Amino acid sequence: KLNKFTVKNRYPLPLVSNIISQLRGAKWFTKMDVRWGYNNVRIKKGDEWKAGFAMNQGLFEPMVMFFVLTNSPATFQALMNAIFADLIAEGKVAVYL
Repeated sequence: KLNKFTVKNRYPLPLVSNIISQLRGAKWFTKMDVRWGYNNVRIKKGDEWKAGFAMNQGLFEPMVMFFVLTNSPATFQALMNAIFADLIAEGKVAVYL
């Protein structure tokens, strides 16, 4: 139900076609598997209750972002863009979820 009431973060995700064009002529390629990356992003202190969920074992309040939250992809893309901002500006790195 949380996603229904969440104000959507409209941070733009890059188009794959633009990234492919940007990488044209590059000699070196690598990829980083950040599958668990969302779990390294802390939910704002005091807001954990908003993402609370119930299981057979009881009620839980996550301390880190997880995949099912509607703003997780945009938040993670913005974070990666901020971390690699200098390299992105130089055209040396492209970030895509």
